[in-house]
Amino acid sequence: MKNNTLVRIVVSLVTIPLILLVVYLGGYFFLAFGLLIGLISFWEFAAMSEKKNSYPLKITGLFAVLAFITNSYFRFIGFFELTILTVVTTLLIELFRNRGSSIGNLGSTYLGIFYIGVCSAALIGIREFFSPYLNGAYLIISIFATIWICDSAAFFGGVSLGKHKLFPRVSPNKSWEGAVFGLLFSVATMIASKYIVLGFLSWPDVLVIGILVGTIGQLGDLVESLIKRDAGVKDSSNLIPGHGGIFDRFDSLLLSAPVVFIYLQLFL
Repeated sequence: MKNNTLVRIVVSLVTIPLILLVVYLGGYFFLAFGLLIGLISFWEFAAMSEKKNSYPLKITGLFAVLAFITNSYFRFIGFFELTILTVVTTLLIELFRNRGSSIGNLGSTYLGIFYIGVCSAALIGIREFFSPYLNGAYLIISIFATIWICDSAAFFGGVSLGKHKLFPRVSPNKSWEGAVFGLLFSVATMIASKYIVLGFLSWPDVLVIGILVGTIGQLGDLVESLIKRDAGVKDSSNLIPGHGGIFDRFDSLLLSAPVVFIYLQLFL
């Protein structure tokens, strides 16, 4: 237990500064980071799907995830057109396949593409949204900080005060008290970020984004827990020592990023 905790701390100390640097640099560096999250998470999701006798089109799915993420940066085709191409191509490839259930195969493929690929693309969209360009970095860094602090606050709040189960079917250890703690600290983190780097956002925007990340981020964690529990696995993979897989580390971000991006598109 102590060795595992030490490994987690060491990995965090190494990776967090690298992530913050990549976010700050933006451009191709952040695009590569988004691709790393999307492609590996899709592969991990596909592996979990196979444990339930669904066989996603892995190569097709990887190319689709690649297309959605790179398109969010280069914008070489409209989102609607890319979606239609993805749906039609996947259907045609499955037509000539003879493995498992076609409904299960297509369902898991589409879920992986649109849940992971499109949500990863939204992360690129947030980074590229603002002018001056660095403002996107400041918001992404603030979102990362909000998610990390929310996770810690929810854990400690649940341990110290947790009495009412939040979602026992999916995650028996999570409590409503912990979730409320996480939400409160999410908003507090965004308020602190407003004073430090988010001066370009209005107070209503900061508060709404804090609530969105604190709520949707925790739901994202539950969604991935639902998938892992159904697949009968503890982690999406063992890629990151002491932390599980890429999907495990970025589940909250994957679900909250598109919601924040939609908010930015509608109200800023």
